[in-house]
Amino acid sequence: MSNSLKIAIAESSAIIRGGLENLLKRLPGFRIQITEVTAADFLVESLRLHKPDVLIINPSIPGKSNLEHLKEECGCLDMKCLALVYNVNDPILLRSYDDQISVYDDVDELKRKLERLNEEEVLEDEDSDNPQTLSLREKEIVVGVVKGLTNREIADRLCLSTHTVITHRRNIARKLQVHSASGLTVYAIVNKLIELKELND
Repeated sequence: MSNSLKIAIAESSAIIRGGLENLLKRLPGFRIQITEVTAADFLVESLRLHKPDVLIINPSIPGKSNLEHLKEECGCLDMKCLALVYNVNDPILLRSYDDQISVYDDVDELKRKLERLNEEEVLEDEDSDNPQTLSLREKEIVVGVVKGLTNREIADRLCLSTHTVITHRRNIARKLQVHSASGLTVYAIVNKLIELKELND
């Protein structure tokens, strides 16, 4: 079964855009529609018009380091954002991205990254179907929060993107109507997700 994806590539270099587009179109199992954005000036307008599922963007594009603001501005709140990396980048800046694509990635690596994004999307959709019960993944995230881990640390431990952890935390808060770490701690103890002695470690 083919995965249909709309992808926007925001990159000033025609050579890099062309090479990436060529790779994406060769991915087995994907049906991909590509929009090219050649400069920062056209980014918001292009995203508004095409509503891509995935944005692959050079992180050095000026003024676009705040991805949440960009998503709101173009009305693409669920859009996944991948950093297109071929220079040394500030790791703090890259934390807000769902993943990174390197100019050195081959077809298999690119396919693996897009499949992982799709799996995260399916997980989020499945979780939203059940309004009260936490999924296994959400329970793991609750334990991480209760143990005082940051979103980044939870993401690293569970091999997720920070964006996915944040999405799960929003779903957890909505399902449980609990909006504080102390409230989640009580929930975790009552539901035997964690033992008191673990909190003292």
